[in-house]
Amino acid sequence: MDWATVSTEDLIDALKEVDWSSPPRPINEFFNKFTFPRSSNKWNSRLKCNLYYYRTNYFLMILFILGLGFLRRPLAIVAAVSTALTIAFLNDSFAGTFSEKLTRFVRQFSPHLAAKMRPPPMPVLRGRPSSKRAIYICGRPRWQFVIMSSAVSVFLWFVSCGLLILLWALTVGLLATIMHASFRTPNLKARLNTFREEFRASCEVAKWEIGSKGAGSG
Repeated sequence: MDWATVSTEDLIDALKEVDWSSPPRPINEFFNKFTFPRSSNKWNSRLKCNLYYYRTNYFLMILFILGLGFLRRPLAIVAAVSTALTIAFLNDSFAGTFSEKLTRFVRQFSPHLAAKMRPPPMPVLRGRPSSKRAIYICGRPRWQFVIMSSAVSVFLWFVSCGLLILLWALTVGLLATIMHASFRTPNLKARLNTFREEFRASCEVAKWEIGSKGAGSG
């Protein structure tokens, strides 16, 4: 992938749809080799590549910095977790995984309640599933969970009086992320990982098209 041609909107969409359940990259790889970008185009391409490849490491690093800032305010830690959960709900992969695991947990105690937590069937238009797939969490639209988690976060931030600490911690975390992504030299493994994910995505699209053609001919 030529990261120089990838727009910021495309990168945000890719981070929204990508699987965030993958483990972080090893520490020795994360802090391996740093070089100064030779041009603005190289810096732009490197920044996008590293933000995508080390996404889990950056997320955990920001959480760690937030945790250090809230050591003396336990309630603010809960508010930070609630805020992180709100942001995570916006990711399609996380929302689906969270709903599936919570449904499985509830099924152990109440199968009837777990059945109600299943998402509704995907609407079918002209023999094909709708391209605008709505995301459900525990049988409810995702936006309901986002609003509820946001309301809890705002209340906890107000009670803990930790907004100033939050701003400082986020500023330090984002600055550290941009600095690392700017000077960490993208390795061959990062490029191969990008190609592998692109190939996997193209295979899934091809399987869907083959299945749709088979259903149409049947």
